[in-house]
Amino acid sequence: GDALPLQRLPPSSKQPVPASYPPACHPHRLPARPLLRPAKVCQAGDAYTREKFKPQPTRDLEKEKRRLQNILATGKDEVEEKVEQVLVQTKEEEIAEPDRFEELMNEIQERREFLAEMEALGQGKKYQGIVLTEISQKIHEMEIIDKKRSEEMRKIMTKDFPGGNKSNLHD
Repeated sequence: GDALPLQRLPPSSKQPVPASYPPACHPHRLPARPLLRPAKVCQAGDAYTREKFKPQPTRDLEKEKRRLQNILATGKDEVEEKVEQVLVQTKEEEIAEPDRFEELMNEIQERREFLAEMEALGQGKKYQGIVLTEISQKIHEMEIIDKKRSEEMRKIMTKDFPGGNKSNLHD
């Protein structure tokens, strides 16, 4: 019942002495018997067990129908319009709230901390020029903002006190 051998073995008394070749020169031989597992071993494993059904959350079909009707009627999705309106409102609020001068102060602080971290890691020389240039740009922008604010304050002060001594305000 076994498979026949691939080669015929010579009698033991007449065995030739094999030449010593390096192991890389020998061709790879296939095993004499195929390495198949019996059916019982395969069935005993997890190969034949089915995964249990896990239901997914269902969609609201009525809501989906209304949405598609709206798209076909108007050409737009009402959900997209609401999202765009919310985004526009949040952008306007964000622009009004933060003070650019404070933002610049925070950015300068972040860059100083980054440079300190890089120096601690031994990479300070690599980033020092870049970071110091960025910091000087931020300081220049802060100076421009400061000049605009001080001019606005001077205008407000001259409106409030029109006959006052203006020489003290310009010093």
